[in-house]
Amino acid sequence: MKKSPAHRCRDIERQAGYLQPEHCAPPPTRPRSDAMWFIRDCCGIVCGVITWCLVFYAEFVVLFVMLLPAKNLLYSLINGALFSTLAFLALASHARAMCTDPGAVPKGNATKEFIESLQLKPGQVVYKCPKCCSIKPDRAHHCSVCKRCIKKMDHHCPWVNNCIGEKNQKFFVLFTMYISLISLHALVMVAFHFIFCFESDWTKCSTFSPPATVILLIFLCFEGLLFLIFTSVMFGSQVHSICTDETGIEQLKKEERRWVRRTKWMNMRVVFGHPFSIAWLSPFATPDHGKADYYQYVV
Repeated sequence: MKKSPAHRCRDIERQAGYLQPEHCAPPPTRPRSDAMWFIRDCCGIVCGVITWCLVFYAEFVVLFVMLLPAKNLLYSLINGALFSTLAFLALASHARAMCTDPGAVPKGNATKEFIESLQLKPGQVVYKCPKCCSIKPDRAHHCSVCKRCIKKMDHHCPWVNNCIGEKNQKFFVLFTMYISLISLHALVMVAFHFIFCFESDWTKCSTFSPPATVILLIFLCFEGLLFLIFTSVMFGSQVHSICTDETGIEQLKKEERRWVRRTKWMNMRVVFGHPFSIAWLSPFATPDHGKADYYQYVV
């Protein structure tokens, strides 16, 4: 049977001489645990700034075009508070997804000393990444943008300027969920506002001129519809990936499943933390993944 390119690559990595630890420089000094993770990628930074600008634009239109001055005080208070809270949680989730280490493998650890410390037994193999000179744990993949191997890497998302891996997947899921919620909320409010303006005088339904009001609302409607579809699909795919415990890269490459199967509920707890609580919905709560190390260096 003919082997796939992925299998041929793994056969090469299984050869002891391929590791070549003498070609790896000693690993750099480990950064402080409280150091902020940030990828210096121009495309990702621009996409991140655009994301924040679009959320602020939606907030501006909702508050100052549709809700103020208030036609109905209770309606404006409830919708203004709800939209602003969801928008704040969306931006907080985006910031956490962008500035959290997704699970990067220590760079340059494929040294002779580290390999000897693994105390390999006959028949055991380890994989080395030739690009970042790291010993790769199981289910880790190299990201060409982050220039690191990432544990349980799902994909690299330019909109959060980061890889989505085992340590920041929760924040990315929350980001897609909150963006889809504020998009849906904005579309509903735009529909009600158009109805209100058609039934009354256009000059009284907003502090802006009628042409400006229409342009602002149409752009918000287009933005809301676009991001509702995009983030809803991403949210659904992420939840499916978590429940099946198979990352996007693993599905794409159709990699052989070598890890332990768990229930869907346990897979959710692995990503969002133990035990189930309201903290699952908070971007400020770092999930407790437990003490178990599911990703070993030795295969």
